[in-house]
Amino acid sequence: MANYNLNINGKVQPVNADPETPVLWVLRDHIGLTGTKFGCGVAQCGACTIHLEGTAVRACILPVSAIGKQAITTIEGLSENGDHPVQKAWLEHDVAQCGYCQAGQIMAAASLLNTNPHPTDEEIEAQMSGNICRCGTYLRIKEAVKSAVEK
Repeated sequence: MANYNLNINGKVQPVNADPETPVLWVLRDHIGLTGTKFGCGVAQCGACTIHLEGTAVRACILPVSAIGKQAITTIEGLSENGDHPVQKAWLEHDVAQCGYCQAGQIMAAASLLNTNPHPTDEEIEAQMSGNICRCGTYLRIKEAVKSAVEK
């Protein structure tokens, strides 16, 4: 076990965990932030997407020992009131069906817009292709990302 002081959603969180513990489980089990979901455990579905220094990463395979002083943002930290442009667009376009993948989808979209505020359809599809939606709301996801650009 090791002690870490993680910068999560703008707050320093002390954590005692095995260095190989994936950040997903640190967030969910140690910190109590359950918005980040477990999907596949092998970084293939995107349900566990968080931001590390603003870049979308898969928390299910990222060991806590690799974080250092880098800032982590989870879906809970994306906005205080659910008023991030991507979150608003998700509601406007009624994207979620079962909702399980949506935190990861939103985090992937927000990361894209952080680095590319005016993506093309192809760029949206490329960024979002790594996030799987079992309900198949891909067209609504793309429209929501395009709508978030305008916000």
